Amino acid sequence: MSAYESFASVYDIFMDNVDYEAWCRYLTGLLKKYGIDGGLVCELGCGTGSMTELLAAAGYDMIGIDASVEMLEEAQEKKYASGADILYLNQDMRCFELYGTVRAIVSVCDSMNYLLKEKDLLTVLRLANNYLDPGGVFIFDLNTAAKYSRIGDSVIAENREDGSFIWENDWDPEQQLNEYVLTLFLPEGDPEEELYRRYEEVHLQRAYDLQTVQRLVEEAGMIFEGAFEAYTDSAPEEGSERILVIAREKGKELTGDGE
Repeated sequence: MSAYESFASVYDIFMDNVDYEAWCRYLTGLLKKYGIDGGLVCELGCGTGSMTELLAAAGYDMIGIDASVEMLEEAQEKKYASGADILYLNQDMRCFELYGTVRAIVSVCDSMNYLLKEKDLLTVLRLANNYLDPGGVFIFDLNTAAKYSRIGDSVIAENREDGSFIWENDWDPEQQLNEYVLTLFLPEGDPEEELYRRYEEVHLQRAYDLQTVQRLVEEAGMIFEGAFEAYTDSAPEEGSERILVIAREKGKELTGDGE
């Protein structure tokens, strides 16, 4: 079973600890810093479209890309409810295609950690460089080894009215790989009968140190603008659990009044 197949319908319920609105304010602040106050923006690994919707409401023309059909179905429901003009594409970020260039690309909620090989991360960075306008930026976050190490080999469980889950985590520091088995119990049928169906998903993520990310950004032909402890103005520290990276397009020539 692919990641987020059965989890899609309840993903937002279990992600209510993420302050998407604060993250969006942070992202729009960064985008404006680089002169991007509107126009086309693409989100890689958009999931159920929570951030995509907020960026659209902030005035950006949004494209959302995700490999999970089920997650995109949830995103489409939000789109119909809000009336937002968002284009959703079912694509693997390792080979995503756009119809032209965009002013910026963003990726949040550790979507980039699902790229398990350096060559895959390099491929995505090269594609980003290709599809960005001259001087455009790619802003993405990553979980760090410090976060996976803190979670370690553990079991996390949570019970809610809309469903329950058991998260069995396994961190391999030598391979820098984090695997978690997600077992879901979701209600099915007549609520009065209190019937639940069991689902299981396996998720695998890789931690990348900042030096490796910078090297790959530059190898992809981009400019490494810098990194922060995610969604703050502070530089990453050894114990930072999530970092945010800014890479800028390099290689295309500006036209018109650009310099």
